Amino acid sequence: MLRISDLKLPLDYNNEKLKTLSAKQLNVGLNKIKSVKLFKRSIDARHKDNIIFTATVDVELNVDENSVLRRCKSNKVNVAKEYRYELPLSKKLDKRPVVVGAGPAGLFCALVLAQAGQCPILIERGKSVDERTEDVNEFWTSGVLKTESNVQFGEGGAGTFSDGKLNTGTKDIRSRKVLVEFTEHGAPEEILYNAKPHIGTDKLKNTVKNIRNEIISLGGNVYFQTKLTAINTDNGKIKSITVQKNDGSTEETETDNLVLALGHSARDTFEMLVNSGFMMTPKPFSVGVRIEHLQENINKTQYGKFYNSKYLGAADYKLNVHLKNGRGVYTFCMCPGGSVVAAASEKNTVVTNGMSEFKRDKENANSALLVGVTPEDFGSENPLSGVEFQRKIERAAFIAGGGDYKAPVQRVSDLLNVRKSTAVGSVVPSYKPGYNFAEIGEYLPEYVCDGLREAIPLLDNKLHGFADPDAVVTGAETRSSSPVRILRGENLEAVSCGGVYPCGEGAGYAGGIVSAAVDGIKCAEAILRKSGRC
Repeated sequence: MLRISDLKLPLDYNNEKLKTLSAKQLNVGLNKIKSVKLFKRSIDARHKDNIIFTATVDVELNVDENSVLRRCKSNKVNVAKEYRYELPLSKKLDKRPVVVGAGPAGLFCALVLAQAGQCPILIERGKSVDERTEDVNEFWTSGVLKTESNVQFGEGGAGTFSDGKLNTGTKDIRSRKVLVEFTEHGAPEEILYNAKPHIGTDKLKNTVKNIRNEIISLGGNVYFQTKLTAINTDNGKIKSITVQKNDGSTEETETDNLVLALGHSARDTFEMLVNSGFMMTPKPFSVGVRIEHLQENINKTQYGKFYNSKYLGAADYKLNVHLKNGRGVYTFCMCPGGSVVAAASEKNTVVTNGMSEFKRDKENANSALLVGVTPEDFGSENPLSGVEFQRKIERAAFIAGGGDYKAPVQRVSDLLNVRKSTAVGSVVPSYKPGYNFAEIGEYLPEYVCDGLREAIPLLDNKLHGFADPDAVVTGAETRSSSPVRILRGENLEAVSCGGVYPCGEGAGYAGGIVSAAVDGIKCAEAILRKSGRC
């Protein structure tokens, strides 16, 4: 099979067009093309009067491909290297490995362990994705928060109620394994070739269930509403864990290998780890707001006259700027055609996140707009000082929003002029269970507010309309990444306890669905390598 890169495609291309362009690039007759398949596709919108797709395609010929390759003499044509993930050869572990957390890191760790025949035990403090969805919807409509079943806790992790973004900065080849597994478990095939793949919260839920069912079919067990409460050790190594069930009873399970894929909001578990002597440090993260614009306006800015093309879908953006004081401000987790959602996991707090379904067809676009903060801002050297920093903002946002889980909202024009809004304009806030007007200084530190005011006009220079007076900000966005890092060594084991593997975003080693899943795979491989070869 041959791979052709940098193929220029019109927006309305079809498979016959792919074959014709491939034949031309290879300098062969159209009848020599057996099949053509997209390997990668991205939108080239640099020229607003001629937006196209740029693609890499894999072509199968019914003639000798090596001779065609030699004859065409193009640096755009190479032999296609098909990626195949190979499990490390391993012996059967004496005791079943335990994975804590059913987010992307935990799910993929457990999946690889199950595929290797190790029959893992996967525990999750929240509920299954269907039950969890009911609880989340109840919170959004009525303001009734369940602290163990919400946007942060439950099967699929926090990413279940997001845009389901699968683009990542990691160059790790295991990311292909993640995408392939997602498609084999129900995700759209286009995530394998789109440069900015996403599943959407509606399709991600079923995919997550299918992965869970495969883990079980391969001999694993999955337990929901089961919370890790203690790690029991002997001579610096794990010997068992204690968990609390939904009925309040406790249970001890022996294991030599424990993966901590906790997610970034398991604050009580972080506290337990600190009290148990695990070495942890506060780490930098970011705080701010969610900003909403009309999606149609974003489309017009990004796509010009093609703004309503059915081939392009909802436009996105990714922006950043460095301030005079050295802090960075950037957009994060941009959700085209989506909603701002309530993402609290503790009583009397307001936390926001963004969510889109696969079609991305809602009226507003939203994105986190964040200012970087560091441990020097937290006011303490305690490993959990970042957690308390988050809580302070979240509780202040709860009060600013009216004290009933409604969120504080402000028009951008009023934000820039430091005044409370009295009405919305063309952009209607999408946050449920509702909103009240408040000035961002009521819940964010002064230097964060100043950073946002300085950044918005600068970002408007990069994306015209970003500073739209009618755009709205909703607070507070505090859970962009974990506020802690659980220290681990080169073998991925915790430096404080042998056999324990801090994993994924919550442990401070990933950011996003794919990178967290990759880290889960790496932790599974570390356990398999330690077991010894067959």
